[in-house]
Amino acid sequence: MNNELIIFDTTLRDGEQSPGASMTRDEKLRIARQLERMRVNVIEAGFAAASNGDFESVRSIAETIKTSTVCSLARANENDIRRAGEAIAPAVSGRIHTFIATSPIHMEKKLRMSPDQVVEQAVKAIGWAKEYTGDIEFSAEDAGRSELDFLCRIFEAVIRAGATTINVPDTVGYNLPQQFAHTIDQLIERVPGADKVVWSVHCHNDLGLAVANSLAAVQAGARQVECTINGLGERAGNAALEEIVMTVRTRRDIFDCDTRIDTTQIVPASKLVSGITGFPVQPNKAIVGANAFSHESGIHQDGVLKHRETYEIMRAEDVGWGANKLVLGKHSGRNAFRSRLEELGIAIASEAHLNTAFARFKELADKKHEIFDEDLQALMSDEAVTPAVEHFRLLSSCFHSETGETPRAKLTLSVGGQEAKAESEGSGPVDAAFKAIEQVAASGTELLLYSVNAITTGTDAQGEVTVRLARNGKVVNGQGADTDIVVASAKAYLNALNKLHSNVDKLNPQGRGV
Repeated sequence: MNNELIIFDTTLRDGEQSPGASMTRDEKLRIARQLERMRVNVIEAGFAAASNGDFESVRSIAETIKTSTVCSLARANENDIRRAGEAIAPAVSGRIHTFIATSPIHMEKKLRMSPDQVVEQAVKAIGWAKEYTGDIEFSAEDAGRSELDFLCRIFEAVIRAGATTINVPDTVGYNLPQQFAHTIDQLIERVPGADKVVWSVHCHNDLGLAVANSLAAVQAGARQVECTINGLGERAGNAALEEIVMTVRTRRDIFDCDTRIDTTQIVPASKLVSGITGFPVQPNKAIVGANAFSHESGIHQDGVLKHRETYEIMRAEDVGWGANKLVLGKHSGRNAFRSRLEELGIAIASEAHLNTAFARFKELADKKHEIFDEDLQALMSDEAVTPAVEHFRLLSSCFHSETGETPRAKLTLSVGGQEAKAESEGSGPVDAAFKAIEQVAASGTELLLYSVNAITTGTDAQGEVTVRLARNGKVVNGQGADTDIVVASAKAYLNALNKLHSNVDKLNPQGRGV
């Protein structure tokens, strides 16, 4: 049996289906570069047929990534598959991932197709995909609730038609580990041609079992796991890449396979995805949480000091903790700044873009003595460095908060290039700032989330604010960072408004997948 476990990352596709997690093309490229640096085998770059914006994102990633396979999802219809094929065409290594539902409830209620029609459509889809690539993955959507005999039938048909990877998704997170392992074991044993394909799993976390189910499937013979950074994904999310990789790596006594992942890139990837999407990582999250390698108990501390392995089964530095060092300050030059951004996988589109970013870096360095990688990530995630999408921009601000007095905010904004002033009271300075902005913007949005996180330690740390706004079914996240948390809040609100105002074709991605 193959002893390499293939890591198929779907952060840019399934992860983006989290409400508010949609990303710009440039943000997707940054994450894709980090995934390549981490040596991910397959990057599912998006759903090319979902929108023109998604098509362009997939194509840009296909043009950029050289050492990972770039994949596009496609429903089992001709239009989807041809769009996917066109999008991955520039890739050094490209894959089409096509799917159709196979559970009785999906076939009857959603597809309104008979089992015979579903098999026929799946075979046709493989034929269309073969016109573009020899690397074809087939997924049986809702396989976790499908009949085993029917799964055997459809998988035999698509393998005969030319599929090279067979994915078994637990689309709604319904399975238990022993049950899911039995399904994989039976499929590998019963499906003719099973030895000619890679068996894959894609588990959702509705019952908190995505990682457990995936690992049980690996023990049963699966050799590809579909997962996301930080477990990002719709509803309760997907199997977390970092947990899959480190479990297999740590428990080599149990697993007869391993991944090619550079684990020192895991924490940087986690922080990048968290910063771009605005989804903070909980402190007690395995591997990448801030407390994952912290010890409060005196007994634990004593044990670790005497011998690390008494309470640590992994080394923090092996997953990237402690790797980020102070590299820049107020005296650093443009070349050092550019070089560090490149090391972090942040692309600079032009000299003008670099000049704008460097000026903002200098402003930050005047406020904050120590500049960490996390500060640079936050600075570059702020879309103030891309003036083309800034319909709303903060020019100046004045906030007043005093015991016994009603907080006030006075803002000067640029709106479509025209200066506008607004002043408002609120229950606090942040509330007053948001109300002042709305006096000018009149956006008609609903505030779904307001979240504040400290980017680094110390009283001079930048505060990173996430604001989630909804309007007419579109949900977007805005981010802002500043050493003044009220200014960061105003920036985040304006950033979200800019995303809603922009002509990006897909602000909130498709809601269906595997």
